[in-house]
Amino acid sequence: MGKALGTANSTAVDLTIDVEGISARTDLVLAMQMGKTTREAMDASLPLVVGHLSALLDLDLGQAGDDDVRVLYRKGLALIEHGTRPTNETPAFGVFVYLRDTASIARRLLWIYAEREGLSTP
Repeated sequence: MGKALGTANSTAVDLTIDVEGISARTDLVLAMQMGKTTREAMDASLPLVVGHLSALLDLDLGQAGDDDVRVLYRKGLALIEHGTRPTNETPAFGVFVYLRDTASIARRLLWIYAEREGLSTP
């Protein structure tokens, strides 16, 4: 389990990032193979991974002073906020790509969070 925020490195209060849970979920998603994964499995993982990414985007991970973090932050926001989230009409390949992109960004932000909080990296 991650630290409860409110430490010197963060600005949010009463938010806990589950480093192990996010790490495990993103591992599962990134291990999915298009030809071997059902649409139902992708649809089931989608809200969880989007929730993880959203929670990480709510943190101050240094995006104001770090160009690399800022790029990841903007990519994450674009995935969540700009109407690109798959719908029931989205082909399975589109869901697969979106899910992997979301998990990848979440995973990288999780690594940054863990490093900043002094936790073991995922």
